[in-house]
Amino acid sequence: MTEANAPEGSPQPKSGVLDIAPYVGGKSAIAGVAKPIKLSSNENALGAGEKAREAFAAAVASIHLYPDGRADRLRAAVAEAHGLEPERLIFGNGSDEVFALLNQTYLEAGDNIVTSQYAFVAYQISARACQAEVKQAAEPDFRADVDAMLGLVDERTKLVYLSNPANPTGSFATGEEIRRLHAGLPPHVILVIDEAYAEFVTEPDWESAFDLARTAPNIVVTRTFSKLHGLGGLRVGFGYAPLAVEQAIDRIRLPFNVSLPGIEAAIAALGDEAHQKASRDLVAEWRPRLIQAVKGFGFEVFPASGNFILIRFPDAKRPASAAQDYLQSRGIIVRGVASYGLPDCLRVTVGTEDQNRAVIDALSEFAAG
Repeated sequence: MTEANAPEGSPQPKSGVLDIAPYVGGKSAIAGVAKPIKLSSNENALGAGEKAREAFAAAVASIHLYPDGRADRLRAAVAEAHGLEPERLIFGNGSDEVFALLNQTYLEAGDNIVTSQYAFVAYQISARACQAEVKQAAEPDFRADVDAMLGLVDERTKLVYLSNPANPTGSFATGEEIRRLHAGLPPHVILVIDEAYAEFVTEPDWESAFDLARTAPNIVVTRTFSKLHGLGGLRVGFGYAPLAVEQAIDRIRLPFNVSLPGIEAAIAALGDEAHQKASRDLVAEWRPRLIQAVKGFGFEVFPASGNFILIRFPDAKRPASAAQDYLQSRGIIVRGVASYGLPDCLRVTVGTEDQNRAVIDALSEFAAG
């Protein structure tokens, strides 16, 4: 796609906007393939649970009405599910909007955010739109380096973003590392911990930051209904923030930013423990099996703690681009991550048993070829 140049004298976006690379989501279609196996967007392979789907269908009767602008019923349900104070919750059109609201509320031109080298790009996009600088700490071992991040913080840093677990690398920071990062930050800096994939972590040294955030005046923890609950198409996310932060954001949050069907489906999803368990169990069973199989073909697989794996293809004769093309020829869509600075890698969502077996068979053939 070519960039359009506005005619001289016509309205111009503010400085820096046209320098922002647009977000490009995972591919969802293959020409000539009616029903491809889509493993490019880390969606829940089981879909939404029955309770969420029923609640969504029932909400159709009320879609002529505006939703509750404060999402009070969802607020109460999230607070109960996670043991949080309801008044400290921020709801958004996905957790992406929570990041954008934080940046819009706290960043001025000349400020900066600090994140890690391979962190989720949504943090950067809205920060740059606020004319802020983005500082990225190197990840020599493909996981966030707390000391490197602290080394980039200065008097103009307003927010530090940490994906935990991280997308696309699949790595995570331990509870000790999170506490050390927070302890090293000046009081004026907000630490934002994105826990979109929290429910899939099985490592014992991972900890949710909810408890640390409970007494800290400068920590925000975000979660999403897109992954475990399978509601990516409804765009519901939330942040747990200090009350002063929640109240500041509420002044600029657009009214009715979470839809009525989204609210109803999310409430139902929180009560569907059977679907949550099935979703976790699928990933817990097939993530290690995928890793073992792919490693057996001679490819590198990063340690994984989300509902996906990241495969590295270091052999120039069998590059990631060729593997991606081969998988597509078999009707399988995965995610190339060159835009994250990982051109030799592919990210693959953990799918259903049949989908995972199809990936294994296709990569086996690719490796043999």
